Amino acid sequence: MTTSSSEQGVSLGMPQLPAPAYPDDVRARLEADGREIIARYPDSRSALLPLLHLVQAEEGHVTRTGQQFCADLLELTTAEVAAVATFYSMYRRRPSGDYQVGVCTNTLCAVMGGDAIFESLQEHLGVGNGETTDDGKVTLEHIECNAACDFAPVVMVNWEFFDNQTPASARRLVDDLRTGAPVEPTRGAPMCTFKETARILAGFPDERPGAVGASGGAGPASLVGLRLARGETAPARVVHPRGSGAPQDQSPTEHLSSHDAPQDTSASDPAHPAGPVAEEGE
Repeated sequence: MTTSSSEQGVSLGMPQLPAPAYPDDVRARLEADGREIIARYPDSRSALLPLLHLVQAEEGHVTRTGQQFCADLLELTTAEVAAVATFYSMYRRRPSGDYQVGVCTNTLCAVMGGDAIFESLQEHLGVGNGETTDDGKVTLEHIECNAACDFAPVVMVNWEFFDNQTPASARRLVDDLRTGAPVEPTRGAPMCTFKETARILAGFPDERPGAVGASGGAGPASLVGLRLARGETAPARVVHPRGSGAPQDQSPTEHLSSHDAPQDTSASDPAHPAGPVAEEGE
């Protein structure tokens, strides 16, 4: 007995139907916003990236309808638009949650606990990488470097930073997002939904009261490197010999980042010495 190609789930290569159009009122509103975006650029094609954010703000991901809209407005082919929309991971290709929770699993964050955080969140939420919880609130994904290594391990929610995370703090974070409890990033603007974030990335102002003023700048651990680059030096520390009876410098009571905390090394952990265990020639 044989089965047909349709029963086997095999596509015969039939062309897709044209993407459905936006409702007239939605298209009129998006066209007005789109024209405003295009006017910022000397070459209209340069407006494609923010236009993709604009349509993503409408539906939560870049649909075929959104791609067709961008192509029509910029006089491009849908293939040209799709080539860009599928190249960048910031453009979602399928429905996703109100909160995009990204766990950095690149080298430093992974070493500092990012892998453990990601594994814990997968188990806690019952979803895999790129999947969304049943309530539509949280989409979990592992992401490459968040450019915040001095605060590793870092979790981002809709591109806002949550620094120095642990599996326990990350679980509390996603629980608060799902229940609607107030959530404040470690630094940056107050939280908003992914659609609202997409509209801001399209170049429209964040009109929430106080949001712009709260965005702030770099964190204190990041600024240490900037001060060193400028040739600024920290006050000299006086360290007395052990056993001299003189008071020793006290360590800061607050760590600027997880890297400032004492870590087990070959010097502080005799059970795990560095270097080869066997003598040379053995």
